[in-house]
Amino acid sequence: MTDNKRIALSSDHAAIELRQAIAAHVASLGWEPVDIGPTTPESTHYPKHGEAAAKLVASGDCRFGIILCGTGQGIMLAANKVKGIRCGVCSEAYSAKMLRQHNDANMLSMGSRVIGEGLALDIVEAFLSAEFEGGRHGTRVDMIMEIEG
Repeated sequence: MTDNKRIALSSDHAAIELRQAIAAHVASLGWEPVDIGPTTPESTHYPKHGEAAAKLVASGDCRFGIILCGTGQGIMLAANKVKGIRCGVCSEAYSAKMLRQHNDANMLSMGSRVIGEGLALDIVEAFLSAEFEGGRHGTRVDMIMEIEG
């Protein structure tokens, strides 16, 4: 695993405040947030924000990405279209931990209209502190990556 401590952060208009709270939190944990999301509340399109963050992760510029929209679903779908990205939506910490341990996910998505700030920060910590277990999970991740060609 790389020692890159950069995390791409993006969202649509629905999650600006939560994204900014996450940026401050990951910085307090020793990570460098790369916040590319909008800063004003005008409606914006989540696919472009998911794609932009995913490209930073896929290129290796950022080790991980954390993206948000109202539910976390739409922005996650966009991010997963970028080759090399494994992103899942989590609304509790156990799934975030498993997303890293079993799926070697490099991006996390959350819904700002689904969870509150305290829970979001717990989910982020679970995601960032977990390590990929490899083994049989590595075989399965390889199978997933073969699907994208």
